[in-house]
Amino acid sequence: MARTADKKAQEAALSRAVWDVLGQQGLERLTVRAVAAAAGCTTGLVMHRFPNRQALLRHARQLLHEKTRDRVEALERDAPSPRAALREVLRQGLALDAEARQESVVWMGFLAAAVADDELVERHRANNRAWRARVERLVGEAAPAWPPTRVSDVALGLIAMAEGAAAFAAADPGAYPPAAQERMLTEALAAYQLSEERRWRSR
Repeated sequence: MARTADKKAQEAALSRAVWDVLGQQGLERLTVRAVAAAAGCTTGLVMHRFPNRQALLRHARQLLHEKTRDRVEALERDAPSPRAALREVLRQGLALDAEARQESVVWMGFLAAAVADDELVERHRANNRAWRARVERLVGEAAPAWPPTRVSDVALGLIAMAEGAAAFAAADPGAYPPAAQERMLTEALAAYQLSEERRWRSR
């Protein structure tokens, strides 16, 4: 039992180290050596869990997916209405602070890395499709009278707006400040007639 607990703790420590390297050094510097330094362990220990850089990339991509999933699920649980949930879930995808900008950079890095890695591109696509399905569900709940094609089209439009804004803000935060991104989201929801009945402020 102790061995199982030790193994889980070790894997958790390595996962934190992978994310630390991503957040502080960028995707291009995600190596076995860098993860070992961040975790304070040997490269041999890292390679026992991640035999090469591709394994590190795949694990890191899954970490990004899980981190985002946990965050949006919490936002959905706390939202007082379907439209509030839709807004807050989309809002967390904007690049409103340094951490969110870094996540956007990492996401784009994964997209570039996936071009030469069939397994990574499949994982990237699966996670992106899960995100699309979530937004489609939220749009459907926010506008239950809409037909499926309308729900799908609006969800794609909102995803493109939010992720496009995040990408531009990650590259040039001065030109796309948080307040401007917030206004873009407000205007997009209003244009699709998905504004909240009552403005909800997150805690």
